[in-house]
Amino acid sequence: MTNQPESNTTSNHDSQSTSAVQSTSTNGNGKTPSSPKKSLNLLIPPPRQSSQLSLSQKEISSSDPRLLLGAVAILGLGLWFNLPWVGFSGGLTALFLSLRVIFPSIKDWVRQYLTLQERKTLLASVVFTLSVAGMAKYFRLYETIAIWLNNFKYDEFGSWADWVGALGQIMIAVLAVYVAWQQYVISRDLTIQQNRITQQQTIDAYFQGVSDLVLDGQGMLEDWPQERALAEGRTAAILGSLNAEGKAKVLRFLSQSKLLAPLARDSHLGRPIFDGLGGYAEDRAYGVRVINLGVMLAGADLSGTDLRWTDLSEANMVRANLSGCDLVKANLSRTVLFEANLAQADLKGVRLFYGSVEYASPRSQHIPPDYQTGAHTGAVVENTNLIGVKNLNEEQRYYCCAWGGEQTRGTIPGGCEGIPNKLGR
Repeated sequence: MTNQPESNTTSNHDSQSTSAVQSTSTNGNGKTPSSPKKSLNLLIPPPRQSSQLSLSQKEISSSDPRLLLGAVAILGLGLWFNLPWVGFSGGLTALFLSLRVIFPSIKDWVRQYLTLQERKTLLASVVFTLSVAGMAKYFRLYETIAIWLNNFKYDEFGSWADWVGALGQIMIAVLAVYVAWQQYVISRDLTIQQNRITQQQTIDAYFQGVSDLVLDGQGMLEDWPQERALAEGRTAAILGSLNAEGKAKVLRFLSQSKLLAPLARDSHLGRPIFDGLGGYAEDRAYGVRVINLGVMLAGADLSGTDLRWTDLSEANMVRANLSGCDLVKANLSRTVLFEANLAQADLKGVRLFYGSVEYASPRSQHIPPDYQTGAHTGAVVENTNLIGVKNLNEEQRYYCCAWGGEQTRGTIPGGCEGIPNKLGR
């Protein structure tokens, strides 16, 4: 009875408010007033809001630190008061809650740092390990190991602690050897690098010294006998202290500088003569070289180096190692290649003789060369190793077959069928 008047009063009040709103929404002419929103806001009361949300509307995250700490607290209480089920429940809850936080991070890390193929490989490796471990049971491997461990006489081999200690000492020794080896490798590489720098500095100093020695103040070639002797002495000294690459650099410098070529000389002063084309004239028959290599390259190791367009004529290169060299357009006329190794060398355009191949013959110690016919202008190729030489043309092959002897003929690509052995041995 008491609540009914209140409800009626409330409904009457609401109906009056609604009618007042409708009456104020239009004027007598049926037009809307200038500020209806303001009127509505004044007439309609604001909705009631509860100061606190109900528990069902709250979103509790499993990663909330309070839940994690609460689970750990339950675990601690179970351990403290010796309550197994309480402690086990708290520990199990803490385990699952922590895994729900950790697992997404691990998943993101795997996706970021491992490709799809790497993930497949990792999964396959784990599955392989598990499968091998499972199959081992069916082959009674674990039982065999257990029987062996039961029958094992531990007293004969000492305690496991001794074995572990010995193994640790062995591992430390292996690690020390590995560290020492790495230090040796680093030291060796640094030494090689330093040697290369020192060698290049020595070569640069040699280039500058020879240039100052044979050139006058105006830059003209002014090589007197004493200057030539000093230049040859410097060259012999430096060639004996360089590796194959350094020797090749020196030879290319001397050849391109025309210091190895026989130059035409003035018959009175002995000075080089110009060729009328901006260079010095060559005279193969009677010219004089600024630097005569002589026996500087005898037994030298020049394997795998670049000797293109190098003038090595009349050099004594007995038993020299020229395997794998790039000898394109090199001049080897009257060069002594007795027992030299030219395996895998590139002989494209190499000059082995002058004149015609039918009349060309190796150099002689007593008979001067004839550069018109080619007699005694050729290289000495007896017992020379020519296995696998590249770009050997027909004239070169004929000359090597004719004057190389039986040992050389057996190494020439393509063979020597139909070519006579003019050397006779």
